[in-house]
Amino acid sequence: MNSKNFSKHSEINTVKIDDTFWNKVFETVRKDVIPYQYLALQDKIDNAEKSYCIENFIKAGKVCEDIRKGIEPATYPVDRWQYDENNSDKNAFHGWVFQDSDVYKWIEAVGYSLQNHPDKELENKANEYIDIICEAQLESGYLDTLYIINDRNKVFSNLKDHHELYCFGHLAEGAISFYNATGNRKLLDTACRFADLICRTFCEDKIKGYPGHEIAEMALVKLYEATGKKEYLRTAKFFIEERGKKPYYFDMERGKETVNDNYHYNQAHIEPKYQTEAVGHAVRGVYLYAAMADIAKAYNDAELFNACKSIWDNIENKKIYITGGIGVTVDGEAFSFDYDLPNDLAYAETCASIGLIFFARRMAECEINSHYADVMERALYNTVLSGMAEDGKSFFYVNPLEVLPIASKVDSRKKHIKPVRQKWFSCACCPPNLARLISSINEYIFTESDSTIYVNQYIGNHMTSDKADIHIKSSYIDNGKVSLSVKVNKPFVLALRIPGWCDQYNISENYKIENGYAFIAIKESCTINAEFVTEIKMIKCSNKVRANIGKVAVTRGPIVYCIEEADNGKNLQLLKLSNKPNFIYKDGNISADGFREQEDSALYSNYTSPNFEECNIKFIPYYQWGNRTENEMSVYIRI
Repeated sequence: MNSKNFSKHSEINTVKIDDTFWNKVFETVRKDVIPYQYLALQDKIDNAEKSYCIENFIKAGKVCEDIRKGIEPATYPVDRWQYDENNSDKNAFHGWVFQDSDVYKWIEAVGYSLQNHPDKELENKANEYIDIICEAQLESGYLDTLYIINDRNKVFSNLKDHHELYCFGHLAEGAISFYNATGNRKLLDTACRFADLICRTFCEDKIKGYPGHEIAEMALVKLYEATGKKEYLRTAKFFIEERGKKPYYFDMERGKETVNDNYHYNQAHIEPKYQTEAVGHAVRGVYLYAAMADIAKAYNDAELFNACKSIWDNIENKKIYITGGIGVTVDGEAFSFDYDLPNDLAYAETCASIGLIFFARRMAECEINSHYADVMERALYNTVLSGMAEDGKSFFYVNPLEVLPIASKVDSRKKHIKPVRQKWFSCACCPPNLARLISSINEYIFTESDSTIYVNQYIGNHMTSDKADIHIKSSYIDNGKVSLSVKVNKPFVLALRIPGWCDQYNISENYKIENGYAFIAIKESCTINAEFVTEIKMIKCSNKVRANIGKVAVTRGPIVYCIEEADNGKNLQLLKLSNKPNFIYKDGNISADGFREQEDSALYSNYTSPNFEECNIKFIPYYQWGNRTENEMSVYIRI
């Protein structure tokens, strides 16, 4: 591991987005998604599943007030993952054990949005929530509404399942974002008090445990970077080093006498530095892997980074959908075995692709390799954008590659597959996660080392650094063209990523290709024009992927396309591309020559060559599917 190759991402306030494609997405999140989620957290969306989130903080604040007055609060059970009016007292905690995290992610999104677009009314709404949250913190610094409301005596008694450290992680990240936007330290101080308690509680001499659902590790690194307090970095490292050691902490906290060696779900089966394969719950996994990369970089730990590289290789080459989705199975929302990528059972949780982007950016900061930004791009333009409706008011939790609406309704194996986006979820991790990622997309365009600025994503923007001011004008999605106006402050090297999907490209300056980047020595102000020739392609899977034998996906640049019933009629499985499809790209969509196989009326019959009728097949970007009506959808098509 070579520390000379280390880089860091650009901060939001140094990159201002101005991009034909992304301006619309940004505005949808700012004007529609964030206000909609503000109401959802208060249970004010008609006919949507309840959140209970703000309700719980108000209840916890009253408990804290009673404690200060010397009044002993009631206690309630803390024995399940989800609580509602039917299984718990009206005064008890309601929702999933991780419900607090939803408002923290919303505040993080607000912080990023405010850095991009100051908005006093939105800032005031966030401050309302921050006041409610801070009133719910115990004197010790502890802040988790499940245990504050239901039973203070059982704090940190079930790290495996009950998500206190996960909620802390989102609290810290939300607090940092809001502080960076406003200078208001109230939530940041609250997060630091909780972090200080965690650092006092978890160490070699006290509790040698670690989170059941990772993210505290990443958040502690961020909190260290924001405050300079090294205890936070050391505790993040401690959590990673303790994970997977035997005897297993998750067994010990339950008082088990025998080892339960079934902790792949939590990525706690072996120590992270020895892990080589992506396993278990996909979101937990990529959150852990991102933190592993953080710690490997902070401590120049080659052994830990090599584990990250092995895990990355396993995901990129054996466990990722063409859309950038990961986590195949509904059972445990988990990675499956190598090359197991079914289309109609795919889980591909929106949060998992967001976590994959976190992992990719951190790997790119550790090592020069364009594959990291390629995967980041594929996930961003496909699964992530698919997770949100065009109006910003409904969402996909699961992102399948094939949908038959009747199967989603009557086949229990496919109940998780929704043919239309949902207004909200009782388990609503994905919508605010989307809002915070998209609002912070500025941080994913560049990485910067002492001598080099790397352009990882071709999104129109204006970037400032001590080396140069760079203005990118981009029509990348439409025609692959990018123009970079560079105003030099001092000589440096500019590295342009050559997209993995691109076979031909033209760059107006002399360059040297290394690890998928074109390196250009910049000594004086200039304009660099790049064109990445954008072709419509038919992409096949390895023949080890059983679901896609004899099928292809249609792509153009980073965009994966799909077919919908609304354009092509029912029974999409009967469609077949021509040997010479004559692809035509127009207004963002693709049309192609193909055939429709004649339907068989008999369930079984002697084999005869099928009859086909010529037809025109229309493809739309995958991220746009499901915005018109409930209907069939498929990414892969027969050839």
